[in-house]
Amino acid sequence: MKLMEGFDSNYRYVLVAARRARQISGGAPPLVNTNARKPCRIAQDEIAAGKIQFIVKDDAAPVPSDGASQ
Repeated sequence: MKLMEGFDSNYRYVLVAARRARQISGGAPPLVNTNARKPCRIAQDEIAAGKIQFIVKDDAAPVPSDGASQ
């Protein structure tokens, strides 16, 4: 699979597409006109059209150090 532009990995692309597909299957309207009927394909078409944006959260918060060694 070729790396999609704007994504740092294919894994992130799949995660973004899957989340959007769940939104579509839950009733969210498609953001692009497409002949596709399946939520996964609609999500892929939306990503290809540049209609989907994502934010990468930095969950790795630094651990506070009290100066004591264990």
